[in-house]
Amino acid sequence: MKVVIQRVLKASVTIEEVKVASINKGLLILIGIVDDDNFEDIKWLSNKIVNVRIFGDDEDIMNLSLLDVNGEAIVVSQFTLHASTKKGNRPSYIKAAKPDIAIPLYEAFLKQFQLDLGKEVQTGKFGADMQVELLNDGPVTIIIDSKNKE
Repeated sequence: MKVVIQRVLKASVTIEEVKVASINKGLLILIGIVDDDNFEDIKWLSNKIVNVRIFGDDEDIMNLSLLDVNGEAIVVSQFTLHASTKKGNRPSYIKAAKPDIAIPLYEAFLKQFQLDLGKEVQTGKFGADMQVELLNDGPVTIIIDSKNKE
């Protein structure tokens, strides 16, 4: 699993001109899933995201986590995170898991993340054409890959 997390002052997801998710201070999380992702990836990644210290403390030092600031989150599926641009000019998405594998893993990630965060998490809709709007705070944007635990 690969995620791009963006610290936001606000973010929203719109599908067919209907706003389906909207948050204030928190994280916009774009998640890409591959065939060999599993529950261990989910648990590790969820724990990492809720505890990563990227929010400013009283001295504006990034010392606080999403849990510490009682922040909100939107999770959006994004298969294009696994694009390969090695050959030619058209990205290949062959590494991205097909829906029959990706949807159950995406749903399991959402359940685990909500459990770890201790609150409801908003989402886009898997496979939908979405318009994602955000006001990145910082900007702070971090890529985390469960297959490359650095």
